[in-house]
Amino acid sequence: MARNEEKAQAMLNKWLTMKKDLATGDKERRPFLSSDCHVLSEAERWRRQIIKEVTKKVSEVQNAGLGEHRLRDLNDQINKLLREKYHWQKRIKELGGPDYNRIEPRAYDADGRELPGGGGYRYFGAAKDLPGVKELFQKSAPKEMRRTRGDMYKGIDPDYYGYRDEEDGILLEKEREAEKEAIAAAVRQFKKRAREEKGEGEETEEGAKEEEEEERLLAQSLIAATESVAGGAAASAATSAAVKAHVPVPCQEDIMTALMEKKKRALLSKYG
Repeated sequence: MARNEEKAQAMLNKWLTMKKDLATGDKERRPFLSSDCHVLSEAERWRRQIIKEVTKKVSEVQNAGLGEHRLRDLNDQINKLLREKYHWQKRIKELGGPDYNRIEPRAYDADGRELPGGGGYRYFGAAKDLPGVKELFQKSAPKEMRRTRGDMYKGIDPDYYGYRDEEDGILLEKEREAEKEAIAAAVRQFKKRAREEKGEGEETEEGAKEEEEEERLLAQSLIAATESVAGGAAASAATSAAVKAHVPVPCQEDIMTALMEKKKRALLSKYG
């Protein structure tokens, strides 16, 4: 319920508007229903009049010092005028005029943001900061979506399992070098432990060189043995796959013939 002061103010505004209309000689009132108008030019005039009223009230509603009740009242009047404008534009199309509802641009606020509502109730100016309305314009934080099993499987390819790591040859070469170093380190550790058990002193420079050469030769021999074992396994697998049978293996026709003979013998033994 509006206060008495606001009521008086509203009545004063109405009286001033009526006095202005009498002074200008515009005594004709806008029809309550758009269907009562049958002239296109008059419908265009009433539409322009509504646009002027909407523009004026939108400028008024920007003032946050008018109070909550006045702002809500102005916002209601703007929405009522917008609905009335929609009906007049629809009537203009029926009378053969342009389709303003289709070509009219969307409504934006003073900050350039599109007004929410999509044809429903809209808030303008300071009315958007009223209690209970401000929360409608606050966007909630986007909810973090949990990754599903299907999303994780999208990034899995043969490279993930390392199927194509050895195609370039770089990995095999690095593995071979690392294997040599590991074998040499194991040999050095074994010899050092053997000298400690025998109580021998530190080795000389010549002895160290000889041991390094022995370690290199031993590592090469171990690697060659490993490769030969792997090659022998592959060759044996290929040979086993190509082994031929030394006994006659019956074909499908032989099996069918044997089955027919067995059935004949069973029938003869039953009815013979």
